[in-house]
Amino acid sequence: MKKQEIDYILTKMLDAYENISDLNLTVGKPLQVESSGELIPIDLTPPFQKLTPFQTEIIAMNLINNDRRLTDSLIKKGSCDLSYSLPGKARFRVNIFSQSGNYSIVLRRLEAKVPTIEELNLPNVFYKIAKEKNGIVFVTGATGSGKSTSLATILNDINEHKSVHVVTLEDPIEYQHPQKKSTFNQRELGLDFDKFASGLRAALRQAPKVILVGEMRDRETVEIGLSAAETGHLVLTTLHTVDAGQTINRILGMFNSEEEKQIRIRLADTIRWVVCQRLIPKVGGGRAAAFEILGTNVRVRDSILNGEAEGKTFYEIMQAGKPFGMTTFDDHISELYGQGLVQEETAMAYSSHKAVMGRSIDSLKSSRGEATSDIDDLALDYQYTDKNDYNDYN
Repeated sequence: MKKQEIDYILTKMLDAYENISDLNLTVGKPLQVESSGELIPIDLTPPFQKLTPFQTEIIAMNLINNDRRLTDSLIKKGSCDLSYSLPGKARFRVNIFSQSGNYSIVLRRLEAKVPTIEELNLPNVFYKIAKEKNGIVFVTGATGSGKSTSLATILNDINEHKSVHVVTLEDPIEYQHPQKKSTFNQRELGLDFDKFASGLRAALRQAPKVILVGEMRDRETVEIGLSAAETGHLVLTTLHTVDAGQTINRILGMFNSEEEKQIRIRLADTIRWVVCQRLIPKVGGGRAAAFEILGTNVRVRDSILNGEAEGKTFYEIMQAGKPFGMTTFDDHISELYGQGLVQEETAMAYSSHKAVMGRSIDSLKSSRGEATSDIDDLALDYQYTDKNDYNDYN
């Protein structure tokens, strides 16, 4: 199979449906695309009823294109990451991985145009984040939840309004930022640096004002990132955590107990925002982004320094901090429900606290004059009462 044939197959897969985010090639399955969060098989001529191990391996080797580093990573570690372009059509972030002795491939489609905060209708707090002068900002969520896109909108706003040097460390480069008001130097793992920690250490000598770190994968990277934030840089990065409280605990968990107190002090001084996000199904198809946002204030710093306590949990702080741009997942999802963007079942399924979401939905229904219960015509059933009690009652 030649490169031209692979490009033809990928192009046909892209053109098959709207809102395609991923292309999936797995042995024993047909060609599949992910559209609005659902995997859909693709029909081609000639048909691929079930991909064979030979077919996925040939496609994988063509994508790797004799790159020694990628080949070595695939053989020794079982997976490798790379970028791939269809000229004039699309760019992909590609992960090739071994499973049961065969190779599977997932290609994440990357947008050619850098999105803006306004275009994606993101919370106004994103404009505040772009105005930060120093400190560290975490954007967290599961794989495929849109973290890279959210960070791209922040960098785009910086690019539009600030004349600063921005260094990005990515694996691989997803959004290619044009040279506007800011000066961008985008570096790719494996091509321009060997690991995030060394790339971040080198970035401190490259006179940037803003540093994007694709992912805080280990303790060393976190430590250097905190040092960069302490020395006047704005550090933007991601973590795979589900909410704001878990983000703080995950960072603390990278260090041993003897270092915990010092790390708590450093975190309290440097964290500016923690933005967690989830993509949830919308009414009528597609997905909506739900956010949990924790900003920094005296209560947040105290909870980081001394740990959460009753009345001082990050969840309660975010609930009270709504006027300052903070929000919980439950509050934001209930807003999406109130706007008619998500169904009640979806809101309940993706909420953090079911009881809180239930009360919020009932409140919204009551304000609209809708029934909050499906129980009608309540009446006392006397047949289950004691006969003497019944006579006494009468």
